[in-house]
Amino acid sequence: MVNPHAGETELLVNGAPYALKLTLGALAGLEAALEEGTLVELVERFEQGRFSARDVLVLLAAGLQGGGHGLSYEELAAASIGGGPLQAARVAAELLVRSFSVPASE
Repeated sequence: MVNPHAGETELLVNGAPYALKLTLGALAGLEAALEEGTLVELVERFEQGRFSARDVLVLLAAGLQGGGHGLSYEELAAASIGGGPLQAARVAAELLVRSFSVPASE
């Protein structure tokens, strides 16, 4: 079970649930994987609906790494994603929101 307050979200890969999280190390890997731009520009692309399939893939791969899973970028690219590409994009966007937003105080 994922903990959204800890920045986690879930993705079904080949029928198995995986908890994704952007740790500091995963964010550093994500920055290195981006061919151009910064994390801020990546967030802006998602906010404006201008993200690419590659953006989704590198973001999900970083989230898997941060979640402690050994699934590689290549394995993820070849995998069956529950809900298809649209769900993959939703999970990637949710991962960004949960990683870079401050929870509302209760």
